[in-house]
Amino acid sequence: MSAAPLLSLDGVEARYGSIAALKGVDVRVDAGEIVALIGANGAGKSTLMMTIFGEPRASRGRIVFDGRDVTNMQAHEIARLGIAQSPEGRRIFPRMSVWENLRMGAALGDPSAFDQDCERMFAIFPRLKERLHQRGGTLSGGEQQMLAIARALMTRPRLLLLDEPSLGLAPLVVKLIFEVIRDLNRQHGLTVFLVEQNAYHALQLAHRGYVLVNGAVTMSGPGRDLLARPEIRAAYLEGGH
Repeated sequence: MSAAPLLSLDGVEARYGSIAALKGVDVRVDAGEIVALIGANGAGKSTLMMTIFGEPRASRGRIVFDGRDVTNMQAHEIARLGIAQSPEGRRIFPRMSVWENLRMGAALGDPSAFDQDCERMFAIFPRLKERLHQRGGTLSGGEQQMLAIARALMTRPRLLLLDEPSLGLAPLVVKLIFEVIRDLNRQHGLTVFLVEQNAYHALQLAHRGYVLVNGAVTMSGPGRDLLARPEIRAAYLEGGH
């Protein structure tokens, strides 16, 4: 573990009008880790991800990335520091082709490295090469998720934020997506902060995890330790995985 975290949230609060969405959240992500954030629908998981990028802006607390306070930075400035996000619901450009979506992802990167980076994405997601000139909106849900992740990776980030990557996908595709996340971490050293409703997959994968309930962190620890806790199993794993 590094002495200083790559990303830290200290006492972060965020609001939507009069509603407190995040209530004094403390989270640490060290370089080279996969960290999972789990919780029920409406717990504030996606709000936390968006707050890292300043939308909504944290109303209290600090967000620090690689020693720099990014709490009040604009989203594009934060992205330039080396954070990329694959948002909930994928949000690819449906009228653009796979190639054009990747081009948009590379907008903040080195233009001379575009072809090389595309080939890296095709090695990770061979299906995207087969669909290169197909419109994003005509892809399957799994292919759209692959494209959303690939688009984020085109910036060569140091930290990848993944918001609900398994949402609405078939079990085989979910397995593939989680294998890709594991490989990116193990083989390329990519640091990943993952928000997931699928607690079983997320905690199996993660070095460490946090549990978010009504906008506050209620539990944290090694992923496998959290997975073994009876209260986690009762709340998130009943009915099988």
